[in-house]
Amino acid sequence: MTKFQVNGKPVELDMDPATPILWAVREQLEMTGTKFGCGIAQCGACTMHLDGKPIRSCSTPLSQAEGKSITTIEGIAPEDGTLSKVQQAWISEQVPQCGYCQSGQIMSATALLKTNPKPSDEQINSAMAGNVCRCGMYGRIRKAIKVAAGIEESSTQETAA
Repeated sequence: MTKFQVNGKPVELDMDPATPILWAVREQLEMTGTKFGCGIAQCGACTMHLDGKPIRSCSTPLSQAEGKSITTIEGIAPEDGTLSKVQQAWISEQVPQCGYCQSGQIMSATALLKTNPKPSDEQINSAMAGNVCRCGMYGRIRKAIKVAAGIEESSTQETAA
């Protein structure tokens, strides 16, 4: 039995401890916002936070979650039902094209801004280097991170509330 928290709620799963966290969350907890991309921790689509640090959940065994806290894309918005600043910026900057990588991108960007609230371009590039966007929206991703950080103004007048 593995005991941990997901988005602030206690969880107990009776699964093989070698099962990747991604599959425990998607299949057992039915939280499907985090995507499976490559399965070898190279694309970043499966990014979640484990005790506040971004991890590749497709290759991190469930045993690593014992007694810890996991945050998924479903858990980054404030409890009042509004979107996080990163999510709002993603919408205002029209980041997604196909959208498949976006939950992982948002999770990596959220982790970056928690540790570095005003990152430079180089710091953004470094923090986001492990996240692949097949649509090539890297410029929009960088802009959205800067908007969320308050470094730049939004390209659009409207933002999600």
